[in-house]
Amino acid sequence: MEKDSIIVLSGGMDSTTLLHYALDRIALAVTFDYGSNHNAREIECARRQCALVGVEHIVIPLEFMGHYFYSSLLEGADAIPEGHYDDSNMKSTVVPFRNGIMLSVACGLAESRGLRHVMIANHGGDHAIYPDCRPEFVRAMSEAMSAGTYDGVDIIAPFTHLTKGEIACEGKRLGVDYGLTYSCYKGGEAHCGRCGTCVERLEAMAYAGITDPVPYETAVSDDDSL
Repeated sequence: MEKDSIIVLSGGMDSTTLLHYALDRIALAVTFDYGSNHNAREIECARRQCALVGVEHIVIPLEFMGHYFYSSLLEGADAIPEGHYDDSNMKSTVVPFRNGIMLSVACGLAESRGLRHVMIANHGGDHAIYPDCRPEFVRAMSEAMSAGTYDGVDIIAPFTHLTKGEIACEGKRLGVDYGLTYSCYKGGEAHCGRCGTCVERLEAMAYAGITDPVPYETAVSDDDSL
């Protein structure tokens, strides 16, 4: 298959799984450095995954988001709430229009490289809390990108209606090394095990029957992760 796509690769579970899932058509991976607590650790994971599979990887700085946007994700580890994504307090982790900005940059990069598609790994668990992960947003953004580029660059988002657990199952089938991924919103050396992304990660791993290979600050029982 022709390598006709760029992937927005955070270095987390979902985008890393998508990297392996669509490897035969990905020509370039882009990671954005926008100043989040966990950005540096994610970027390193993205770099290592791309080196592993032989995909070109670039990092594009978006410092202005950290300077001008409000989100607990940009305010340091102590600002991150604990709990599940279903909890209303997790709305504080929304970085306003983050995916819209990143997809716009990725679209321009795709057209500059002669690529036809931008891949993103949004999934069903994101929909409740993140407006720019919802199917209607992705569809509208794809239409806008196509209308605004000579080559009709669009979005491919194959995980939109999957749960994170189902994505983990796909990663297990593909042999993805989840030890080279990072999820914790607090950004520590070890995952905290209590923030929304850690809780969701642990649930997904349990669903897929995977023992999470990354370290956690506190022991998390099987009951806690279900």
